[in-house]
Amino acid sequence: MRAVTLDARTAALAGLIDHAALFPPASMPLADALAEDARVRVGGESVLVRRFVVPASRLSELVAVEVPLSVVLDAPYAGGDSRVEAVEAPPGVELESVVGLATEVYVELPTDLDRLAALGLRAKVRCGGARVPSVEELATVVRGCRARGLVFKATAGLHHAVRHDGEHGFLNLLAACVFGDEERALADEDPAAFALDAESFRWRDRTAGAAHVARVRAELWYGFGSCSIAEPFSDLRSLGVL
Repeated sequence: MRAVTLDARTAALAGLIDHAALFPPASMPLADALAEDARVRVGGESVLVRRFVVPASRLSELVAVEVPLSVVLDAPYAGGDSRVEAVEAPPGVELESVVGLATEVYVELPTDLDRLAALGLRAKVRCGGARVPSVEELATVVRGCRARGLVFKATAGLHHAVRHDGEHGFLNLLAACVFGDEERALADEDPAAFALDAESFRWRDRTAGAAHVARVRAELWYGFGSCSIAEPFSDLRSLGVL
């Protein structure tokens, strides 16, 4: 995580999204994906973006790229690349085989949360794509990770700030992590129920300051991967957050 700040907006949003432009549904050609990544890192969206997500099978194509990377293990990766801050492993991987590949190693669910915690690994949950998990399923993941002191990352489907047409919202997920009451927070479809500014993050009658939000980002919810930075940014602007 970046340094803790007294600004709750920054605590909530800084480095929230790993840019997965190479992956569906965007599936950009590499040159286009890198150009888009360079653009968002100098534009208004820059507060949101952290790592560029790349398949392990294409890591060799990024020789001249000097941005922090998260590597998705679709092929063997032995570690040792200083740009790689995180590794993302598929469900069913032999957990011991990915320990130490990067400072942060995320293993996609379903997998044994107790073993992840014991091995110092992290969890990864899909919020959309081929299948959208129910509110109850996602709430169970949040509670399970919180109970074990396990950091998790989300991926897929979080293009909206607030739940809409059956798709999960990333402010809903933040509220579930910050305030608990997970099912209610994840199911809330009222944009007016959420507010985020320099002073605090608010959901309904609950309020959290910057220090608490930053702690949740560091200790429970890392953020999420998205093929688009523009759509989440646009949603936040329409809500008056950015």
